[in-house]
Amino acid sequence: MKTITVSQARLLDKRAREVYGISTLMLMENAGRAVAEEIIKLKKRRIAIFCGKGNNGGDGFVCARHLFAGGIRPDLFLAGRISDVKGEAGLNLDILLRLKHKIFEIDGKNVDLLKEKICRYDLILDAIFGVGLKGGVKGLFGYLIELINSSVAYIVSVDVPSGLDADTGEVSGACIKADRTVTFIAKKRGMIKGKAPGYCGKIIVKDLGF
Repeated sequence: MKTITVSQARLLDKRAREVYGISTLMLMENAGRAVAEEIIKLKKRRIAIFCGKGNNGGDGFVCARHLFAGGIRPDLFLAGRISDVKGEAGLNLDILLRLKHKIFEIDGKNVDLLKEKICRYDLILDAIFGVGLKGGVKGLFGYLIELINSSVAYIVSVDVPSGLDADTGEVSGACIKADRTVTFIAKKRGMIKGKAPGYCGKIIVKDLGF
């Protein structure tokens, strides 16, 4: 079974940029589109997308746009503030804002309001943390993850379930318990170790165009 480490995944991203001229923005576009295609196959209509501030969240923003273009209007939640999202993720968030897509910013003051909202969805996309996460997830993010896990919705994770160490497969703190994980290029090494398969659910491997 072919797996790669987080370092190898980063080297492949670097090779895509420096050797093939495939920008990070294009990789993000390909990743988000691939996730949207998988979600459409599941035939769910009441969808919530939870994004973080980094590139994993950027994949979620791209996914939201493609769902939106396909006639599905997901609710989009950002774990942080819009002004904190930078780089390629920020560019994709800006596109959604220009399309007049409402973004719900989650903070410590309003996170409890999600208890009422989360029961409305039949699919939740987890795009909070990616493969770069090290250390346990606690505090606001931990509470948010536990809230998502408590829902009856079908849960899809982008690249790796938020809270899972993609190298070791360890969970320290909260971790998304996904029904399906859409990962890229190859499975990450930690996804097949220990209890990790129980958090990843069905793993779908998608290419990124190279």
